[in-house]
Amino acid sequence: MRNIKVKVHSSASKLKKEDQLAWKIAEIASDDAPLNEQTIDMVINRIIDNAAVAIASLERQAVISARAMALAHPRKDGATIFGINSDQKFHCEWAAWANGTAVRELDFHDTFLAADYSHPGDNIPPILAVAQQKNLSGMDLIRGIITGYEIQVNLVKGICLHEHKIDHIAHLGPSVAAGLGSLLKLNTETIYQSIQQERDKFQVGKRLPHHMLAS
Repeated sequence: MRNIKVKVHSSASKLKKEDQLAWKIAEIASDDAPLNEQTIDMVINRIIDNAAVAIASLERQAVISARAMALAHPRKDGATIFGINSDQKFHCEWAAWANGTAVRELDFHDTFLAADYSHPGDNIPPILAVAQQKNLSGMDLIRGIITGYEIQVNLVKGICLHEHKIDHIAHLGPSVAAGLGSLLKLNTETIYQSIQQERDKFQVGKRLPHHMLAS
């Protein structure tokens, strides 16, 4: 286990890339740590849980609307959408949108409470959609989901976004980017850049420190 101590720095500090939290997250996402059987079983349970709550919400208006948007973006060898025949495939980003809405609509999936609160199961729809479109294996998918959970849970333990008037869902940006990096077996630099992009989206309009130091 790595214990990473985090503090904030301004943009003017010119913090080295290797000292930034985003880089530390990318290092975790790009490692090749072995997976234990208990964790694998728990991920399978979480996938089933997500599917169950998604199916229960299929007739809700928000889910119908998101699904209609996704149906306008078919793609051969893309990803599937809850409530649609699995022979039909769609661009992964739109499948993630429709499926993520279905999973989140009833708010019945897993919850993690710490310094902030969160629904780590929200990591699953985008990671699953990319895995389907790339025709990756079940173990690739599980590794990606484990990374997404690990990053989000630890961010929620250590950083309360509500103190800065930011919704907890912002932790999903780095966790999904990291999970996709693990899924696709990307290198540390590429994952780091992806995490940085997600961080910057949530900084727009906010007076927040640009860098976070991990030492």
